Amino acid sequence: MFLSELIPLSEASAILKKNQIIMPKETIDLTDSYLRVLSEEIKSFHDSPPFDKSAMDGYAVIAENTFGASSNLIKKIKIIDQIGAGDFSDKLINEGEAIRIATGAPIPNGANAVLMEEYTITTKNENDDEIIEIHSQVTPGENVADFAEDIKKGEKIVSKNTLIRPQEMGLIASAGLDKVEVYQKPRIKLITTGNELVEPSKKLDRAQIINSNQYVIGSMIKSCGADVNVGHAHDRIEEVKKTILNDSNNYDVIITTGGTAISKGDVVVDAVESLGEVLFHGVALRPGKPVAFGIVNSTPIFMLSGYPVGAMGQFDALVREYLFKMQNIDYSPRIEKRISSAKIYSNLGRTDFIRAYADENNVKYVLNRGSGIIRSMVEANSYIVVDENQEGIDKGEIVNVLFFDLMNWNR
Repeated sequence: MFLSELIPLSEASAILKKNQIIMPKETIDLTDSYLRVLSEEIKSFHDSPPFDKSAMDGYAVIAENTFGASSNLIKKIKIIDQIGAGDFSDKLINEGEAIRIATGAPIPNGANAVLMEEYTITTKNENDDEIIEIHSQVTPGENVADFAEDIKKGEKIVSKNTLIRPQEMGLIASAGLDKVEVYQKPRIKLITTGNELVEPSKKLDRAQIINSNQYVIGSMIKSCGADVNVGHAHDRIEEVKKTILNDSNNYDVIITTGGTAISKGDVVVDAVESLGEVLFHGVALRPGKPVAFGIVNSTPIFMLSGYPVGAMGQFDALVREYLFKMQNIDYSPRIEKRISSAKIYSNLGRTDFIRAYADENNVKYVLNRGSGIIRSMVEANSYIVVDENQEGIDKGEIVNVLFFDLMNWNR
């Protein structure tokens, strides 16, 4: 009987870990590196900034020349030059002199601060020299970005296995690199199975069901940083075998939906077993116990339920971590603590992923409905995770909550 073959979630996870594959490396343009994973550490080729630079538009000055300046005590300083961004000045600032400077321009010799333009009035003296009248003082180093205050040449600035976000892209660019070495994105083939499945339509014939799994699981695959191609097979074992055999030579992982239970017409597990090896079939997990994992031509194959909610639960419990680790990202979803507003029933020896809606303090309600009720996932924002060694949860008890948004690639 199928139920007697259930293994604990921890045992299934151990089998996946033993058969984990890691993607090869490739070099890509930095422009294309958003949400990719570094396969090397990054060291800087430059100091950044490469010189003391102005942090704003204003006047490079000797700070001490401004001491005491106020609305009641106006000081006058002669302008001897001006520097735009990308330019520099060879002139030395002496007592009573200033150079007009743009944000990002190098601080000229002799200056040690930048006076904001807002605190000055430009005029001319009797010799027709341009001067500024200042009515505010600055301290040494004010409005100056120091040499190498952000990055030092040769310094390690980004670690290996880091997910590249916009801020990492900017830091890597500042270090002087326009290309990076990353792990290749896993290429996933999603095969939905079933004679009854059809594309979305406003009209359905009798016994037809819209194929929502291609959208549900397809988008979940993308949320793990992988690429996906979707195909479909009918419940004919030779068709399923041919599809899996062909895709096993062209994709890094195959994920199927449907055909995993022990019943007439469920052919996916039998097809994989005839082509390769099924390492487990049936996990003590709710929703989604009829889940299987196997290998064909060295290609891992996850066989998920045809019920959308069951497939989603199986994906989050088993597949998500595997896809992350293919790219050397340690998937450690943050479990948060909340107070349960209801009594929740659970059986020993089974891990439950119970759909729920939680706020900052409490689990407001649970949606413990059937595996085909996809609306329950829309109304939920999290799972309550009940360990296999825990028998139910009482109302008011502290529970472990896993929020959907914290499970994604760019969480």
